Amino acid sequence: MIEIDKLEKAAKARAEAEFLELIEIDSPSWGEQEIAKALLGKLAGLGIEVQQDEAGNIYGYLPGTASLPPILLSAHIDTVEPSKGKKAIIEPDGTIRSAGAAVLGADCVAGLVEILQGIRLVQASGLPHRPVEIIFSVAEETYCEGLEKFDFSKIKSQDSYVLDLTGKIGAAARRAPTLISFSATITGRAAHAGMEPEKGINAIAIMAGLLARIPQGHLDEETTCNVGIIQGGRMINIVPESCTIKGEIRSYNHEKAVGIARDIERLAEEAAAAAGAVSEFSCKVHIHSYETPTDSTAVTRFLNACQNLRLPGELTETFGGSDQNPLSQHGLQGLVLSNGMYKMHTTEEYTTLEDLWQGSRLVAALILSEV
Repeated sequence: MIEIDKLEKAAKARAEAEFLELIEIDSPSWGEQEIAKALLGKLAGLGIEVQQDEAGNIYGYLPGTASLPPILLSAHIDTVEPSKGKKAIIEPDGTIRSAGAAVLGADCVAGLVEILQGIRLVQASGLPHRPVEIIFSVAEETYCEGLEKFDFSKIKSQDSYVLDLTGKIGAAARRAPTLISFSATITGRAAHAGMEPEKGINAIAIMAGLLARIPQGHLDEETTCNVGIIQGGRMINIVPESCTIKGEIRSYNHEKAVGIARDIERLAEEAAAAAGAVSEFSCKVHIHSYETPTDSTAVTRFLNACQNLRLPGELTETFGGSDQNPLSQHGLQGLVLSNGMYKMHTTEEYTTLEDLWQGSRLVAALILSEV
C-alpha cells in the first residue's frame, strides 16, 4: 500500500471536504433525493456506470483491470432522526462532532465517503484492480426497507462489505440476528366502571396476565424479547374493551425467533379465550439472521487487507441489523465493516478524520486484494 499512502495528505483533505458536504444534505428515510443526486454525480465522475431504481437505491459498477472476481461495497444514504439541518465542527484533534441538535450523520456518511475515497485511491495508484459493484441504499434505518425493493438479479458479486458498524476501523461483524416485530390485541367488552363493571371484560387485566407469561430480556445467549409499547383504555370510568402490546424478538437463530413469535400468539389466544375475549396477533420478519463462515473468501480477504495495513482485523458480531442481512438472503457472503462512527443514533455521534482515512485505505486494499 506504499502507492496509496503517498496520497495521504490530499486524500485526507478530500475526505474531510466530502464528509462535510454530504452530512449537510438532509436525508431522512424515504427522503433521500438530494443526497442521491449528489452521489450519482460523484459516482459518474469516477467512471462508474450508475443506475437508480424506483425506490431510490443507487447501483454502480466499476469494471476491473485485473482478472479477479468482483466484490460488492455498500452503505446506506438515509439518516436517523433528529436529522434536519445537520452541521459539523472539527476539533483540533480531528474529531468531527455535530454542531447542533441533530445527529452528525456519520451513520452512514462515513461509509459513503470511505467507499468513494477508496475507489479514488485505487484509481490514483494506477494498480490493477478487481471489478467493483456498489449499492447505496435508501431506507436502511427502517429495517432495510430500501433493499426490499432492489433487483438483485443484476448482482455479479459473491462477496459483500457493508460499511455500517460502530467502532474503530479494522473490526467486522460476520453474524447478525433475525428481527421480528409483533403486535397482540385483546378485545373484551366495555361497560360502565361504576354502574355495572361486572358486565365488562377488562382487556387490560387480561393483557396484564399475558405479559406475565411472555418471557422478556435475554432468553438465552442468542435471543432477546421485549414488549416496548402498551396501549389500552379510553376513560377511567369505562372498563377497557381493548388493549394492544407491541414488541420485538431478536435471535441469531431464525427458527427460534419465529417459534417465540408463535408462542406469544398462542399465549394471547389462551389468555383471551379464558376470559371470554378475543385476540388478534400479527408479526413481521424485518431482517433474517446470517453467519458468514470464517473460512469464506470475504473473511480471508478482509483479514489479509487488515494485516497489510496493520489494522486489528477483529472478527465480531452485532445484535443489530444492516443491509448485509438482505444481501445474505440473496446469496452474498459478507461482513459489516466498522467505518469509524461512534455513539450512533444519538446527538453525541462523532467520527474522526483518521478513521475516514483508514477506512478509505481498507476499501482500497479490498479492491486491490488478489484473494
